[in-house]
Order: sequence, then C-alpha cells, then structure tokens
Amino acid sequence: MKIELTPLEGRVIGALIEKEVTTPDHYPLSLNALVNACNQKSNRDPVLALDEATVQATVDGLKRKYLVTEKSGFGSRVAKFQHRFFNHEFGDFRFDAKQTAVMCELLLRGPQTPGELRGRAQRLAKFADVAEVEATLEELMTSEHGPFVTRLPREPGRRESRYAQLLTGETHSQADELPVADAVAESKGSMADRLSALEASVEALRGEVESLRRAMNQPVAGE
Repeated sequence: MKIELTPLEGRVIGALIEKEVTTPDHYPLSLNALVNACNQKSNRDPVLALDEATVQATVDGLKRKYLVTEKSGFGSRVAKFQHRFFNHEFGDFRFDAKQTAVMCELLLRGPQTPGELRGRAQRLAKFADVAEVEATLEELMTSEHGPFVTRLPREPGRRESRYAQLLTGETHSQADELPVADAVAESKGSMADRLSALEASVEALRGEVESLRRAMNQPVAGE
C-alpha cells in the first residue's frame, strides 16, 4: 500500500467518501460543506473543531497526493472537492460498496468491532450479519494493494476484537492527535465541577423542602 495519510487527511477523505454515498445530490462538497462534514457531531469520533484554513490546507496536501481534485459546476464560482481515493479512472484499486462502507467508518470513527461496524455502516451499505462484515474486513486485510485494515489485540472485558484502518498508520484513537471540539474536551474536564454543583443543588432543594414542611407543620426527618 502506497497511500499514507495524516489523521486530518483521513478525516477529510472519510467525510468526502461518506457524503458521496449519503448525499450524492450535494457532492462534490464546497469548502464550507466539507468543514461541516469534518466537524459533524454525529458519526464522528472524536468530534473535531476544524476551521476553514485548516481544512483548506489539508485539502491542498491531498491534492498534491492526487487523492482529491477540485471541481466547479457550470456557472458556479465556488470550488468544490471530490476524492479520488479509489474507484477512480486513474486509481490503482477498486473497493466495492461494503469495503467502502467499512473503510469510511474506520476513518471517521476509529477502531471498532465487527458488530459496531455492522450497525454504523448500514447507512452506507447493507450487511446481512456480522459474518459479512468480518468477511469484508478479511478482504481489506489481504488485498493485493493493502493491507488497509488490521485486527487489534482483544481488550480485557471485550467479546470481540476491534479493527483499525492503516491509512493513517494508526491503531489507536486519534483523540490525542486531532483538535477535539471544545465542547467535548470541556465536558470531560469539568465533570467533577458539575458533580459538585449538582450535589449543592440537591442540598439546597432538600433545605427548601424541609422549610416547607415546617411551615405546614409536618414532621421533618431527623427531628
């Protein structure tokens, strides 16, 4: 396999593949649409907070690798982008619909089990059962142009092994290498603060209830 992507390039390619399948009427994507697709809160892990300049720079890098091309419609001044990652007249290899779906999900959501992939990839291609997903993963692992996928060691407490794409050279979560959205980072960092605030609110409510009971001459617990 000759293709090597950065994590950001993987997100851009994954977003372009997804939109080509799910919203063909709006594909290729403008820069603004591509930014929104990369930062989408659903079907993404991690959720990112990329700006236009970052996405444009990433697209420029992919254009130099001949993995993205710029295309403008008739009468339109807005540049639009499409991938030429596979199934392209100048590409080296072909993916069928199921292989496309699996690669797209691994690029957008990181390592996953066959069961997780079956549920999440159904919007891109239909899988009859988990065995069909496993067969597709095997094809991607043994492809003459690959491997594109690897099986990770099974983690303690998990019934299934997870699989990861190899295009970005990763076999772990991208969260430490990508600009994760502030809302996600803050939600994790402020968990203790929110718990303390919740406990304080409960105590305040308890006090109000006891005051109301006294006012109504009802017994208060502990008295």
